[in-house]
Parts: sequence; structure tokens; C-alpha cells
Amino acid sequence: MADKIDQSLIKTDLYDAVNGEWLKTATIPGDHSTTGGFTDLSDGIEKTLMADFKDLLAGKLKPENAEMSEFKQFYELVSDFNKREKDGSAPLKPYLDRIEALKNYHDLSDQLADWILSGLPTPFSLDIDSDMKDSTKYALFASGPRLFLPDKTYYDKDNQAAKQLMPVLQKMMAQLFQQAGYEEAEAQTIIEQATAFDKLIAPHVKSAEEGADYSKMYNPRTLDQIAGSTDKLDLRTAITSLVNGTPEKIIATEPAYFDALGDLLTDDNFEMMKSWLLFKTVMGLSSYLTEEQRQTSTIYGRAMSGRKEARSQEKAAYDLATGVFDQVVGDYYGRKYFGEAAKQDVHDMVVKMVNVYKKRLANNTWLGKATREKAVLKLDKLGIQVGYPDKIDPLYSKFKVTPASEGGSVLSNVMAFTRIRNEDDFARWNQPVDRTRWEMSASTVNAYFHPFYNIIVFPAAILQAPFYSLKQSSSENFGGIGAVIAHEISHAFDNNGSLFDENGSLNNWWTKEDNEHFHKLAENMIKEFDGLPYAGQKVNGKLTVSENIADGGGLSCALEAAKGEPDVDLNAFFLNWAKIWRQKATPEREQLLLSIDVHAPAKLRANVQVQNLDDFFSTFDIQPGDKMYKAPEDRVKIW
Repeated sequence: MADKIDQSLIKTDLYDAVNGEWLKTATIPGDHSTTGGFTDLSDGIEKTLMADFKDLLAGKLKPENAEMSEFKQFYELVSDFNKREKDGSAPLKPYLDRIEALKNYHDLSDQLADWILSGLPTPFSLDIDSDMKDSTKYALFASGPRLFLPDKTYYDKDNQAAKQLMPVLQKMMAQLFQQAGYEEAEAQTIIEQATAFDKLIAPHVKSAEEGADYSKMYNPRTLDQIAGSTDKLDLRTAITSLVNGTPEKIIATEPAYFDALGDLLTDDNFEMMKSWLLFKTVMGLSSYLTEEQRQTSTIYGRAMSGRKEARSQEKAAYDLATGVFDQVVGDYYGRKYFGEAAKQDVHDMVVKMVNVYKKRLANNTWLGKATREKAVLKLDKLGIQVGYPDKIDPLYSKFKVTPASEGGSVLSNVMAFTRIRNEDDFARWNQPVDRTRWEMSASTVNAYFHPFYNIIVFPAAILQAPFYSLKQSSSENFGGIGAVIAHEISHAFDNNGSLFDENGSLNNWWTKEDNEHFHKLAENMIKEFDGLPYAGQKVNGKLTVSENIADGGGLSCALEAAKGEPDVDLNAFFLNWAKIWRQKATPEREQLLLSIDVHAPAKLRANVQVQNLDDFFSTFDIQPGDKMYKAPEDRVKIW
């Protein structure tokens, strides 16, 4: 059925004109916090794959490779709900016992490397990624841990959301601890100590807004400096053991955290930290146990996002199995439902958008010649990944399921896979960077640009209507996937991506004048969004600036590409742009995202960006006095 568009509303509110009728009748499923757009596509894929995997479990569908055979075994184990009930909390006990056995920091220090590989929580985080200054090699990164609440700003004493969320979290944890065999009073003490320790951590980690600024991520420290952050844990031995070498530098993304680590890890705080480890472990692993524990473990997440109910047992089993074997499932989905022909077609479209970008750079009026040439070089070196990887990541060939008949449980298998994944990660330290490695499953409805690798990735799942379809006109496709493709390309030139050169190394390739001019333009984008009212709160222009720059650049480049086609129809282009952002969300989710998400709300992405394009006003004859009108001098144009 064709969408009913209210033409009379376009001059007032483009988003409502396109999506208003749909919004009136759209209902958010009980186990969702959103519906529409991206969510509908994900739901469609879930339905398709659940049906396929039902046949797989029934033996009607044969696994096509060894990895798929292991996936099948794991899915069978995850779906054996009787066995999970019978196991109860027993699979969790060894991990809790290991934490309970800690008498002091020394006990943890002695086993720290193995502890990290096992996937148990620590009051700091180590990770491997491309060295920001030398993108040919993998480096070690160090940061603070994740907090219990969504962001450090929630720990401000007057934060209303925290006042509602913390009691929900504490009540849920009391239930989970009791389900895991703890006495009520004992559980209460652990929870109080854990939340007290979390509050001590909060001031020293970055907020979402601070974390959104990549220029502040690169803080190289020596192994001695990181190891000297605390005298309670032997970080030197743990790190050299994990990477099987001695790093000359470790990139501290949150240096203030390591400056504070010695004050956090004191003898007086040991019991609090131990409770924090228990809290994190119970919170993180309870969903792999009985149905009661799984349902209980969703209470806090549902309160945060406004979901009315937990996922059904069957859907939760699907989520778990496909989440663990995500690239294996992505390979299956991509090959079966996308195929080589569509892969080539979309690849050609990406190349076309890159060429449009090059043309725009060539005609750019504010960039100097030297900067412009470096920008074009960056596009020339841009890696393009479409549909699905050419081969499944070798990591998954190491995943061997221990079935129930050999004593395997869901949790023991998940933790075995976690260890394999961690060992694989740390083994990459100091090795050459693999730019072809996918970080997102082909069955994920999303796309991304990775500044460290200078690559853009478009999984098969997003390459369907309304984003892309052979049944849509070229203008509709450019207003959909074309704008998404150009959005990802634009990330190479947003306030973060622009810091990295054609190889993905942190390297200033701008002249001083060009850089200053760019930052003035970026400031205009911050101002355009900052303070816009939405869902009872206001948009944070600084938090969302990189995504807004990418939206602006993406939409203007896609528009230029659409205008270059013989069947151009700008009406259809702008209407499909508004359609892809169609979304209905719970108030709780909207408010959460306004605090922590680097993207502006969907409705504002649809409405504000078109107001920066002169063609929008001429296409719909929008004049001064119309609500969608914006004076030419206020239109933000960067790319």
C-alpha cells in the first residue's frame, strides 16, 4: 500500500507530512522501545532467519559449513529450556566463587591476565585497535570501565532520570543475587558497596559528550606510567602476558581515569571493589541461566528504554545464538538473501557517490589547494565493503560447542567463546592491521565509517526498501541509501574523521587557515541543533555534531547525484529522505538517547538537514513565513 502523504503539511513539517498518517496507527511492540524505519527492517530479517533456523534445528536445512554446524549446536543448547531450568544457577557459581575467594588486591593481581581473558570484570578496560598514529599496526588501548548508569552525567545529584533508574537497578540486582543463592541481607550489602564504588569511578571517566571528541582520545603513555597508576595490581605483568610482548606505548583514551586509579584502588575500598565485581558479574551473566533469571535481568534495561515486556523465550534464544555467531549468521544471510549481483550494484553506487564527492571537493570554494588534494587522496584510498565479507572471520572456526551430553551449559560455552575472542584480540597486538576485517554482521541494519582504517561498510541488511530497491526510482534510492552512503563518506571529513589521513592515521593534513574555517563551519552546525526542544528535553549540539555534519554532507552529495540522473525527481528524493527516518519511540528511549546518543533525534535529522539545501525550498515552493523556511544566511553548508 502506498504511503499517504499530506502535501499541505510539507511547508510546515516535512517529517509529519510524510509520516503523520503512519504515526497515528503505528504501535510499538511490547518487547521493543521503537518501531518504524530501521526497526521494521530488523524485525523482518529476524522473522526470516528464525523461520530458516527452525528448519536448521529440525534437520530440514543443512549447514553449509563447519561454522554453521557449530552455530546449530549452540542454538540447540540455547533452545533447550528444560536443561537451562535444571541447571539453575550452577553454571554461574564458579565465577562468583572465584570473586568471593579474593581476600585482597594481591589475590586478584596474581591471576589478572587470566581473569581478563576469562571475561571477568576489572576496574579498568584494555582493548586492541589500530594505532591512531600508525594505522599499519594494532596497538593497546586502556580506558575506564563502564558505569552502572548510562552516563557519568547521571551521577549528578540533581539528575532526575538517575533518581528513577538507580532504585530500579538496585531492586533488580537484589532479585538476581537472591536467585543466584545469596541471602537478602548479604545481597543488600554487596549492592550498597558496589554502587558506592561505581559513584567513586564516575567523576574520572568521560561523559558521552567528552567521548564523542576523538581529538582527545590519543594520550600515549608508557607501560611504566600505566603500571604506575596503582601499586595494588601488577598491571605490567598482566599486560605483557596478555599481549605476549612489552608495549612501548599504551593509548589511554581516559587519562584522567588512570591518574585517579591509585586513589580508587585503596585498601579501604577493597570490599567495595569486590562487591562491584560481583555486581557486574551477576548483572552480565544472569541472562544465560533460567527463564526467571533472564526475565529479571531485563528489568533495568526495560526501565531505561521504556520496553513494556521482555523478549519471548524463543526470541531471546535467537538473539543469543545469532549474537554469539553474528558473522556466521551474517554470511548465511548475505549469500542467501543479498547475493553477488546486488553486492556489485551497490558497490557501483558507492563508487558513484565517491566520485560526486570528489567533484564537490574540486569545486569547493573555501578549501585551499593543498588541503583539497589531501582530501581527494583520502577518497582515493577509501576502503569499500558492501553486503558481506568474502570469507567468514577465522575466529569462528575456533568456536567448538561443548554439548549438554558432555557437561556443557549455555554459560560455560559463552564464557569459553569469550576467552577465545579475548585471546584472539590480544594476539593482534603489534601485528599488521587487517583493513578487510568486518566489525558488523551482514544481517545488521546499519552502516559505518571507521576513521582508523579509512573504510566504509554497508551490510546487506540495510540494502533494502525504503533505503534501496530496484523497484524504487533513482531519486528515491539516492534519498535513501545514497544519502546513507554519502553520510558515511562524510564521516571521513567530519570533526572527528577529518583528524585522520588517507591511511587512517591521526595526522593533521589541513592548512591552519582551512582548519580554522572548517571549525567555524562546524560551530554553525553545533548552533543549528543545540537547544532544539525534543521529548521534553533539549538536543546537545556538541554531542551530535559529527553525525549532523555527516547528515548534512551526505544529503547534499546524494542530492547532487540524484540531479545527475535522467529520471531526476527531487520531490521523490526529499520525501524518501523523510521516510527513512520514520520512527515511533517510547518517551524513556527518547530521553535516554538525548543524553548519550551522538545522533540527533530521527525527526530532526529529517527536518533540519533539508532546510540547509536551496533545492528543498524551490522543490516545494517554501517561502518566508512557512515553518520549514530558513533564511539563506542561516543555512549551514559544509560539504
